[in-house]
Amino acid sequence: MKIEEIIKSTKELTTAKKTVLNIFYTQNIVSDKFSEILKPYDLSGEQYNVLRILRGQNGKATNMCDIQERMLAKTSNTTRLVDKLLLKDLVTREVCPENRRKMEVTITEKGMQLLTELDPKVENHEHLFSQNLTQDELEQLNNLLEKYRTI
Repeated sequence: MKIEEIIKSTKELTTAKKTVLNIFYTQNIVSDKFSEILKPYDLSGEQYNVLRILRGQNGKATNMCDIQERMLAKTSNTTRLVDKLLLKDLVTREVCPENRRKMEVTITEKGMQLLTELDPKVENHEHLFSQNLTQDELEQLNNLLEKYRTI
């Protein structure tokens, strides 16, 4: 369905406006479906992102600044996210021995088990949205999106 039909636009939209609206609308659909996956686990997309980042550290502690740099949503409050993950025993947090002003975060075994349980559900989610495109189209879409967001 065309974006003009979805938003019930009565006037012609510029191509630039249609593109931005399509990206926003698509992001909302993808995000809503992803939230449905995480809801039974009482996890937000941002919390999942922190856990994913920590898993990628292969058991090494990571400071809050490094986590923040790697977040998909750069406006996320990393301290608040880590606090919530701490309450769920999904991460640990300790003062950095070399720099007492820094906090280091590590994913727990419980956090790793949660991600292992979520992995197939997340993969299904990714495949759901890519199933209507060929491999070449997916690569082209990725290239175009990377080009589009370069300001």
